[in-house]
Amino acid sequence: MIQLNFDKMGGLLPAVVQDYETRQVLMVGFMNEAAWRLTLETGRATFFSRSRGALWVKGKTSGHHQIVKEIRIDCDDDTVLLLVEQVGGAACHTGHRSCFFKQIKDGAVRVVESPVFDPKEVYGK
Repeated sequence: MIQLNFDKMGGLLPAVVQDYETRQVLMVGFMNEAAWRLTLETGRATFFSRSRGALWVKGKTSGHHQIVKEIRIDCDDDTVLLLVEQVGGAACHTGHRSCFFKQIKDGAVRVVESPVFDPKEVYGK
């Protein structure tokens, strides 16, 4: 198995997720060793939720899966880049394609993308 350095952040490492075709940054998550193994085994982006303290497969609830097309590792073996096919059009739980839909301009925050779906309909919240 590929050895990554999970020591620096208490057993976690950052995972940057980009669209395979457009290279748009979709999100950043965290992986522990179990999430890393499941991602490699299943080909679906799997993360460790710090707030829930549990593994989560991206899209398991929403249906907006991330199918891993390519994986890159940084020079220190402590950060992963997942290049994915984003199924369902949105990566963000807010309904936006990317979690990075806010822009800082002239000292203010502006929303620069519209949601792809209504999170209330998908998550029932």
